[in-house]
Amino acid sequence: MKKVFKSASDAIFDIEDGMTLMSGGFGLCGNPENLIRALRERGTKDLEVISNNCGTDDYGLGILLQNKQIRKMVSSYVGENKEFERQYLNGELEVELNPQGTLAERIRAGGAGIPAFFTATGYGTVVADGKETREFDGRPYVMERSLTADFAFVKAQKGDTSGNLIFNATAQNFNPLMARAAKITIVEVEELVEVGELDPDQVHLPGIYVQRIFQGSDYEKWIEQRTTRPRA
Repeated sequence: MKKVFKSASDAIFDIEDGMTLMSGGFGLCGNPENLIRALRERGTKDLEVISNNCGTDDYGLGILLQNKQIRKMVSSYVGENKEFERQYLNGELEVELNPQGTLAERIRAGGAGIPAFFTATGYGTVVADGKETREFDGRPYVMERSLTADFAFVKAQKGDTSGNLIFNATAQNFNPLMARAAKITIVEVEELVEVGELDPDQVHLPGIYVQRIFQGSDYEKWIEQRTTRPRA
C-alpha cells in the first residue's frame, strides 16, 4: 500500500464536511502545522475536532476556528483562545470539556477497541451529569465512552516510508494515542527516510497505524507563552 504523499494538500484529498478529526499536540507543541494549514485552504467545514486544546487565536487549530470550519470541539483546555470563548458564548461552537487524563484515556480506549471504561475522575461534578455511575470497592466511578475519529492529524520528528515514527520528547503528547484511534491517520514528519534507516528500538509508533505520510516544511514551532528574566 502506497503511504507516501507529496504534500499535506494531497494527503487530505478526501476529508469532507461534517467529519470527525483528531489533531495531535499540546498547546502549540507537536502540532501538525502543515496539515492544519492545508485543511484551512481546503475550506472543509462543520468539523468535530478532538484535540487537547484549540491552539491560540492565530496559531494551531485556532486558524480553523477563525475560518468557521469547526462545529464542535472535544477538549480539555481552552484558556488561550479568545475566539474560542467568543464563539462558545455566542452559541456558535459546541464544546465538550473533559478532564485531561480522561480525554487521553478516551482516545487510548478508542484505539484499543474498548467502548467504555469507568473512572473516578469527575464523579460528583458536572462532568458526570447524564452519565452512568457505579461503585467499585466502595468508591464511586463515572462511565466514559471511548473516542474514535474519521481522520487523525499527527506530527512526528522522523518517520520512514512505511510509517514507523519517532517523536521528539514531549511532542509525543496526544499524537501516538490519536494515531491508533482513527480510521485514517495522516502523519507529517520533519524528516522522512527509507525503510531500514530507523533504529527499531527507537520507534515510538509502528507503521501499522499509519495510512499516509509526507515530509512537512516551513515549521514555525510556535511558543505559546514566552517567559524570560533579565540577565544578571
